[in-house]
Amino acid sequence: MSPALATLRRLLYRPWLLATLAATASATLLLLASLGVAMHQVQQRESAQMNAKGERFLERLEQIFGQLRESVDALQAQPLRGCSSAMQAALQQVTFDNRFVFEATYLDGTQSCSNRLGSSNFDPLRAPDIQGPTYSYWLNTTTEPDDNRAALVLGRGHFRVSTSRGHLTDVVDLPPGGSLLVVLDHGARAVPVLGPEQPWPPGDQWPPPPRVDLMELPDRLVYRMPTKSPDYQLVLITPRESLSLKMNGVLWLLFPGSLLLAWCIGWLVLQLVRQSRSMSSELQGALRRGEMQVLYQPIFELASRRCVGAEALVRWRRPDGTLTSPDLFIPLAENTGQIRQITDFVLQRVLEQLGQLLRANRQLYISVNLAACDVMVPRIGRVAARLLALHHVSASQIAFEVTERGLIDVVVARDNLQALRAVGHQVLIDDFGTGYCSLAYLQTLPVDCLKIDKAFIDALGHDAASSGVAPHIIRMAHALQLRVIAEGIEYEDQALLLNSEGVNYGQGWLFAHPLSARQFVELVTRGRRLGPRRIDDEA
Repeated sequence: MSPALATLRRLLYRPWLLATLAATASATLLLLASLGVAMHQVQQRESAQMNAKGERFLERLEQIFGQLRESVDALQAQPLRGCSSAMQAALQQVTFDNRFVFEATYLDGTQSCSNRLGSSNFDPLRAPDIQGPTYSYWLNTTTEPDDNRAALVLGRGHFRVSTSRGHLTDVVDLPPGGSLLVVLDHGARAVPVLGPEQPWPPGDQWPPPPRVDLMELPDRLVYRMPTKSPDYQLVLITPRESLSLKMNGVLWLLFPGSLLLAWCIGWLVLQLVRQSRSMSSELQGALRRGEMQVLYQPIFELASRRCVGAEALVRWRRPDGTLTSPDLFIPLAENTGQIRQITDFVLQRVLEQLGQLLRANRQLYISVNLAACDVMVPRIGRVAARLLALHHVSASQIAFEVTERGLIDVVVARDNLQALRAVGHQVLIDDFGTGYCSLAYLQTLPVDCLKIDKAFIDALGHDAASSGVAPHIIRMAHALQLRVIAEGIEYEDQALLLNSEGVNYGQGWLFAHPLSARQFVELVTRGRRLGPRRIDDEA
């Protein structure tokens, strides 16, 4: 490990620093997520409000246009013409009978009269904004902010009827800068009925797709109201200036919750790191006090049921007699770098306990598991060479097991494993089938044997989905001229089936549980001891 990386690991392995970083990162992420959720909710609420406004406007406009048409049709159908007192009464009657008719007017080339007695809003010289086959339409006939001024004018023949702004604004109060527009000329022109003029078109994506009524812009909401007339469209535009103000209130509610949750995450990380450091310290003490022990899982030839070797397994037995599972302390040791000490301890203990047995049985071997950090550097080869020379044991009697997950960098791993094989060590791939090692990689790796994971052995004859994996691995190993060891054999029928499939060796509770050094020696020698009993031989 480089000095810079070691320094970084020391810095990051401080509980308070890690807890602070975790709390800060989680607070940032939570606030960003809360901001996104809040913005989405506010935008949804705005869209819902806009839809509601548009529906209310549309309903009112349909009522207004209906009354304007009925009124102008009635005036056109009656026989009176000219500005007589009878015409004046007829115009006034129309406004009395129809709620949304604010003014009714008669116009011809020479005279005009209105129910408002001279205060007409009509400009007789102005051309209509929309000229239909029957009706003419004038929009926003005045820009003065007066609810009693005309907003819509409908004409037929010599008659004009109008509604006032108040008949529209009493439905929905437009915010400052909002407008109700009538879009003409197939979307090319927009005339405001209420509110100020708006830039037209409102965006590059106008018109929106046929089924999309609401278009959201960064600064405006544009709502297209459906109409039955092909001559015009109705569009409601409101600004989004109030979004930041609404967001402030939402964030003030989310901010304390995000900080509280971030504090909880930081506290949890602190406890986990402290626990990890506590176990790491305990693990260091266990190595120093000799609480670690090595057990041996025998490996048998399936055909002859002869013991050919064993897998060295490290166990942590605490002073109170309890065992700590390797699933707990091995990953911790890998993260803290203590796994190197454990590997060296296992190698040393194997040769101390079984050196005499191995010298007397040259065909016997012991396999030692290597972590990823041991595979990525050539260190373990030098350690093994020194210990083998000290105990006068052949390199072929010490095998090294690596998992597929430990082959982080296949190229580097291949070079280091090849160096181990070059001096005589066997190389085994442990738990094959559970990692990421493909056939292409396997062909390039210096491997002597594949060990099939227990999960695939258990599936034989039971799990239809997985029972075919083991035979496939066996055939692949044979094609590559590799030996096969089956792990976790518990039943005789499993052993017979595997033997018939061409599996060479097996290990599992069918043959033997993990044994102490003394028990393993007695198994190999059939009870014949090779020397005096050692104190550390006991299980």
